[in-house]
Amino acid sequence: MTQFRIGIDVGGTFTDLVAIDRDGATVFAKSPSTPADPSLGVLAGLEELAGRLGLGLRALLAGTERIVHGTTVATNALLERKGARVALLTTEGHRDVLEMREGLKDDRYDLRSPPPAPLVPRALRIGVRERLRADGSVAIPLDDASLDAAVARVRESGATSVAVCYLHAYRNPAHEIATVERLARDLPEVSVSRSSDVLPQIKEYERVSTTVVNAYVGPAVQRYLARLEHRLREGGLSGSLFIILSHGGMAPVEEAGRLAAATVLSGPAGGVAGARLCAAMLGIPDLIPFDVGGTSTDISLIVDGQAALSGARGLAGERIALRSLDIASVAAGGGSLASFADGRFQVGPESAGAVPGPACYGGGGTRPAVTDANLLLGYLDPATFLGGRKRLDQAAAEAAVDALAPRLGLSRDETALGIHRLINLRMADGIRLMTLRRGVDPRRFALLSFGGAAGLHAVAVARELEIPRVVVPTVASVLSAWGMLASDLRYEVSRTHVGESAAVDDEGLRAIFSDLEARAGARLREWTDAPPRIERSAEMRYGEQVFEIDVPLDDLAWDAPDLVARVHERFHARHEELFTYASRDQEVVFVNARVAAVGAVPAASLRPAEIPAAAPSPGERRIFLDGWRTVPVHRVEALVPGTTVAGPALFEAETTTVLAGEGDVVTVNRYGWLDIALRPGEGARGET
Repeated sequence: MTQFRIGIDVGGTFTDLVAIDRDGATVFAKSPSTPADPSLGVLAGLEELAGRLGLGLRALLAGTERIVHGTTVATNALLERKGARVALLTTEGHRDVLEMREGLKDDRYDLRSPPPAPLVPRALRIGVRERLRADGSVAIPLDDASLDAAVARVRESGATSVAVCYLHAYRNPAHEIATVERLARDLPEVSVSRSSDVLPQIKEYERVSTTVVNAYVGPAVQRYLARLEHRLREGGLSGSLFIILSHGGMAPVEEAGRLAAATVLSGPAGGVAGARLCAAMLGIPDLIPFDVGGTSTDISLIVDGQAALSGARGLAGERIALRSLDIASVAAGGGSLASFADGRFQVGPESAGAVPGPACYGGGGTRPAVTDANLLLGYLDPATFLGGRKRLDQAAAEAAVDALAPRLGLSRDETALGIHRLINLRMADGIRLMTLRRGVDPRRFALLSFGGAAGLHAVAVARELEIPRVVVPTVASVLSAWGMLASDLRYEVSRTHVGESAAVDDEGLRAIFSDLEARAGARLREWTDAPPRIERSAEMRYGEQVFEIDVPLDDLAWDAPDLVARVHERFHARHEELFTYASRDQEVVFVNARVAAVGAVPAASLRPAEIPAAAPSPGERRIFLDGWRTVPVHRVEALVPGTTVAGPALFEAETTTVLAGEGDVVTVNRYGWLDIALRPGEGARGET
């Protein structure tokens, strides 16, 4: 039987699914997300996917060798503050680390902004008498009476999850392990996360915060994954189920449940994996992945074919120091709501979400969303949305925009165009955060447009930033799900070793990494028979600095007699690359060694587009640019590779629509993708 690989990305509005067979044939589907129980939307999407393949659901699952899934359960629990009731057990006298944070505010110049409310209230932050020194030696043994009292307080509090984080436990986890054993014995129904397992490295606040986030979202993630796996197995799945983690690698369900905090960027990570594959297929090393969905726009960078990883990420005001892909999210999507308040016209950050959705979805929404504006501007065909499976309600969109227009002193058309242009500017600002504010010139990149809502905005956003080229894959609306099938198994381990790197000799450095490689490789071999590929890096800084930088060490000659000197030079070069200077006469401090064991799996691929026997003549539609005009409407699947089309024009696929502007030239490449060369000249301010 044909063996399928299926990628599933649960978004805020739609659940995207992609099935690829061994010959590279690709079929995809969309299903409305079901926030109350995302697994229901997944099963409904699989039913739709099976129907498109001419199969029943059981036959599809029986013929599937691998499902790779991106989940938003942890993300939503954190954003909506709907996680577990968490208690924190920590070293006596240190329970306020979570509230003091690092002594800084997100906006240090806003004197009136209150500090974020910690995930664990003070009454549930419980000190335990014990103390380890910085080198891991015991200063105060773990006190049984104090631990007994702490466990009793947890029981009385009604906490359903516990974070255990003792001072310097990254050096010596013995006290944390003993505490977890006591909790497992006395409170077996309570979920437990310990810092020496979640993030065994230096920096107390980052370790506490990450462990607390893991405890906060862990129970919800574990329940969801258990429920999903049960339903899939019951439905006939005998193949593997993997979850995408924030670093872009995938892991078995058990690992994702253990390290739930590593799933907070699960969906967007699939998009970055897909973007890397696109870069390789197109031979374009520098891409800006531009992913627009119903509630947000996710932006990242592909430089020389690689995506950056960072350990300094956060979400909803919480620090999550696990390694993740460097992705910026902007609250701007098809469901972003337009409003006028306090004399200010704005679009977003509030979103209509999946329920009720934009007014035109007919789900009861009455406020104008970006999708409503795009419908009224003629960019969307109400009869062909989602391949005709969902007809958009033009009258409801008109009523929503008409309620806002008088407050702005504009006509319906002008209001809709204002919504469209304003969301474009918000999206462009998100790209500026990832590029210009980091000293990166976006004009040397191409923009990769994907996500169901991106096609109507990508060209205008690129023009605003003077980006000369936009690429829209045929799988654009489901590229995150498709990209998940290009992800590898990945397991990361780290070890803190603070000290001048000059004090570590070559053999000592090799020993540190050799130990990490053995641990990472052993864990990966539990998941796959594929031989592991080892990736090495170090987090280092100058002696006077507070924050370290990540230094890749993969291509070093590890057997060379001057290994430490080579690591020093690699750090100086990386520092100069990031900050334009290096201080080679300063001491260099080695903070964390890190190793990732990667198990490669066969990547997803696409066959070149099948050439249609004859391209049909395009249709026409009146759309509003600076006024109403008639433009051609092309069906993407009917375009012959090599075809060129001059804008303005619309390009419709089943699950996305692309708008090309005046003077832009659209070429259909060998895969059937749209490759758009923007007209040279002035920026797009005031243009669509």
